[in-house]
Amino acid sequence: MNIPFLDLKASYLELKPELDAAYHRVMESGWYILGQEVQAFECEFATYCGVKHCVGVGNGLEALHLILRAMEIGPGDEVIVPANTYIATWLAVTYAGATPVPVEPDEKTYNIDPNRIEAAVTPRTRAILPVHLYGQSADMTPILQIAQCHNLRVIEDAAQAHGARYKGNYTGGLGEAAGFSFYPSKNLGSFGDGGAVTTNDDLLADRVRTLRNYGSEKKYYNQIKGFNSRLDELQAAFLRVRLTKLDEWNKRRKAIADAYLIGLADESDLTLPHVPEWATPAWHLFVIRTRNRERLQRHLHDLDIQTMIHYPVPPHKQEAYITMAAFTYANTERIHREILSLPIGPAMSDEDVRYVIESIKKRP
Repeated sequence: MNIPFLDLKASYLELKPELDAAYHRVMESGWYILGQEVQAFECEFATYCGVKHCVGVGNGLEALHLILRAMEIGPGDEVIVPANTYIATWLAVTYAGATPVPVEPDEKTYNIDPNRIEAAVTPRTRAILPVHLYGQSADMTPILQIAQCHNLRVIEDAAQAHGARYKGNYTGGLGEAAGFSFYPSKNLGSFGDGGAVTTNDDLLADRVRTLRNYGSEKKYYNQIKGFNSRLDELQAAFLRVRLTKLDEWNKRRKAIADAYLIGLADESDLTLPHVPEWATPAWHLFVIRTRNRERLQRHLHDLDIQTMIHYPVPPHKQEAYITMAAFTYANTERIHREILSLPIGPAMSDEDVRYVIESIKKRP
């Protein structure tokens, strides 16, 4: 058998008539930027997330960046971020001119540890930017309480959490604003880059709309120094089709995750994902931990099972943040040494899942 980490082509084949129709609808319209498809998707995704506004932008990084800009967070300000995350979370803060302040994760959930946040707050702190890593929500109630106590903004990085819920509420509406990515491998992915900002704040939504379009509310008249970050019509049309399948695909991801959790429960040298009672993950990734990662990954590769590491190097050890190289975040570094992502995706069959489980059980 050959088990890809994620079969991206499968979703196209599943929805080929609808996606092809969306393509022709856009191409025949003659309107390709900020038109009816983007407006329709924004409305539909806002409704899905349970918020008032969705603003389509170029990608997930720019979604976070534009939120920070819209909140006028910039030079001299600090934003609390997870130490354990993809670098895009930090880059958004840096692009806004502010300083990312890392906080270690809860070792069970891999998300930012709320118990460590308050110690990182200084007079320069303006916001907390939790990440719903791997598709599981951060513990938002204590984060929001800390923010209220210190008059801080709360921005969700929901790039991996389409359809995830916290205490029954969808991500994207848990803080003041959220940034989503529609990179092709996401649970709700486009066929190129794309992103969105969701919020219940009317003024914030209007400001992001202006910022994404050169700082212009009216063509050729620029109120502020903005950016070019617009979700295009074609990707919006594709996303509208795929949004109708998101819950079904997430349900399949959950079935695969449940099978892994049951099938690998007796493997004492593996640490399986921990799901708190308040979390309903979207299962963007199924991440295990083992001190024998390289050996296990090589074993699975030899059996034609593709795995990945999300992520091999934490942000503070990246060359891009060389000034932070001397800092030590022990939990984060240990996690990054041990994690391995198993294949998970709605196109996987039960036979595929059994093969992965049996192959892991037969490891040397």
